[in-house]
Amino acid sequence: MMRSDDDSWDLASSVGATATMVAAGRAIASADPRGLINDPFAAPLVRAVGLDFFTTMVDGKLDPSQIPGSSPERVQSMINGMAVRTKFFDDYLMAATATGVRQAVILASGLDARAYRLPWPDGTVVYEIDQPDVIAFKSQTLSDLGAEPTAIRRTVSIDLREDWPAALRTAGFDPSQPTAWLAEGLLIYLPPDAQDHLFDVITQHSAAGSTVGTEYVPGIIDFDTEKAREMSAPMRHLGLDIDMPSLVYAGKRNHVMEYLREMGWQVEGSPRNELFETFGVPTPTAEETDVLGEIVYVNGRI
Repeated sequence: MMRSDDDSWDLASSVGATATMVAAGRAIASADPRGLINDPFAAPLVRAVGLDFFTTMVDGKLDPSQIPGSSPERVQSMINGMAVRTKFFDDYLMAATATGVRQAVILASGLDARAYRLPWPDGTVVYEIDQPDVIAFKSQTLSDLGAEPTAIRRTVSIDLREDWPAALRTAGFDPSQPTAWLAEGLLIYLPPDAQDHLFDVITQHSAAGSTVGTEYVPGIIDFDTEKAREMSAPMRHLGLDIDMPSLVYAGKRNHVMEYLREMGWQVEGSPRNELFETFGVPTPTAEETDVLGEIVYVNGRI
């Protein structure tokens, strides 16, 4: 189903299913002996969503050789990519708190469990923003698991197309204090003008000392939807009946780092392949590279 201006979803459909996919990747990456990340909540959250394809993945029952056109090496490369991405943003958030930042905002939080698994300094408030059904599901599931947040967790149940800054302030957010913003795996699901608006609003609500973590995906500009659909089609035969390529907004958009710099941010970018090397993870071959190509992980300060 194609995106629309008023579409909605849960964690088993549309954009919500991508959050479940990412959580499945974190669950598998957490079992890697390299120990880059540890997300003990990812697997039980994926199982609770109940999409058989991802449940089979986290339970180790999906043989990559069963996926036409795939291979164990390609699947492992995708898992490694998720480990590197998660590690980068974990480190980014902890570095922000090390400078004294005591409030973090996770935009489109999905099944992100950082409020439960990272060693936040005492008094840190973590705000999670997502659609009401997504927030309610995750909160109830984690409660049923007996999980306790390691920060002061405050949820903001609202669509990012609505007045989320007002809802965030109502939840206790203080724009006069520095904030660590996280927009992970979000931008490709936003139209170009919505991407700009997101960073405009973040900047408007960022006191001196605030930070931002996100990514730049050059491949979204000339994204080949049909090629991506062809590559993902075999998943449907294994029970994943979601057209992932139709969920993104391809085409020309502003360069994330350049846009942030124009807004006054001091920005650095870390290409994913460099992070593979930094974290001691095998760099993907050309055949194993993500359909979106190279990704640059971004952190900035204002």
